[in-house]
Amino acid sequence: MSSRIYGEKIENGSSLNSVNSVLNFRARFHIPNSAGGTPAVYLTGNSLGLQPKTTRKYIEEELEDWARLGVEGHLHARHPWLPYHEFVTEPMARIVGAKPTETVVMNSLTVNLHLMMVSFYRPAGKRTKIVIEKGAFPSDQYAVASQLKFHGLDPRAALIELAPREGESTLRTEDIVDTIERNGNEIALIMMGGVNYYTGQAFDMRAITKAGQRAGAIVGFDLAHAAGNLALELHDWNVDFAVWCSYKYLNAGPGGIAGAFVHERHAQALELPRFAGWWGHNKATRFLMGPDFDPLPGAEGWQLSNPPIFQLAALRASLEIFDEAGMPALRAASVKLTSHLEILLRQMDDGRISLITPGDPEQRGCQLSIRVRDSNKNLFDAITHLGVVADWREPDVIRVAPVPLYNTFEDVQRFADILKECLA
Repeated sequence: MSSRIYGEKIENGSSLNSVNSVLNFRARFHIPNSAGGTPAVYLTGNSLGLQPKTTRKYIEEELEDWARLGVEGHLHARHPWLPYHEFVTEPMARIVGAKPTETVVMNSLTVNLHLMMVSFYRPAGKRTKIVIEKGAFPSDQYAVASQLKFHGLDPRAALIELAPREGESTLRTEDIVDTIERNGNEIALIMMGGVNYYTGQAFDMRAITKAGQRAGAIVGFDLAHAAGNLALELHDWNVDFAVWCSYKYLNAGPGGIAGAFVHERHAQALELPRFAGWWGHNKATRFLMGPDFDPLPGAEGWQLSNPPIFQLAALRASLEIFDEAGMPALRAASVKLTSHLEILLRQMDDGRISLITPGDPEQRGCQLSIRVRDSNKNLFDAITHLGVVADWREPDVIRVAPVPLYNTFEDVQRFADILKECLA
């Protein structure tokens, strides 16, 4: 095997180990085994990230403190529960390119999306429409449509769906901007994914935000497939709000607690309508149990309830690894890893498969989406049988995501060899 990774020649596997030296966190994760007992080729971190080996210890510490202290754990646990969510605020802010005051960990993604739209989708006069990509993750589509209906609007008339040009699989930034400009005086909200779950396309969030705000709209993003995957700069891009989950690239476990971002220019916008809960109330007077809601400034003011400690413990275990690795280094490794996989796939030159993810690394994260001719799922079943953990998305796509925290170039090569064998 011989190929090049951004100018670095990889030959006969001899140089792979030197490249892997920058990806030295694999040993910090539990790697599932295949049916044959060998480590699986796990390429579904875009669906559920792997478990850090410290996760069990961190959760067990909280179980022990609960057993030992009972309610006193809120103040006297090794990591007191009362401010526990604050332990992950700064590392999470670093991952999404935000200030700590703009970042909060709470709830689940779709709950956070609804909370954000309650505040930031304010249809008035002609400005009632929401822009979303056609083929967005279904939960986003359901949430947006339900918000339109809540305001008495018909989604068929008030939803602008961005579709690729005929014969293309992904959106062009110029087409997104053109749609915003042509409909500018009717758009109240632009609500898009940072990375499309199906195609793996990463959108130009800076350009979309500029275009949307120039048109007078609020701009928000669902970063479920972007947080922990891309180098994000939400504050500098001037994004109004964003939401994300933590169980994919952020490795917080199934159903892990989610996050939200609210730009600091909205921090004191207390006139914005919001659904209130006591954990969003002023910390200094929260336990006086007064009748009037006094929201915290910044993203914390959108909190509803005290957060789940065991989920936060799992997230803390993962974020400590992210802080040690650093998103710039992870992103650089991700570009090399995914580009190498792309080279191997294109070298197969088999008409039964094609890539629908953009070839430009700036327009994708680590996920590559492989379209299978005639929607033939037998190919997916065959690679699964041989130890690959990928996923199938109807109607015709195998998604694979080499995650730089725990995937290696050997993983990528094994996957390519298995896929080639199954095609043969």
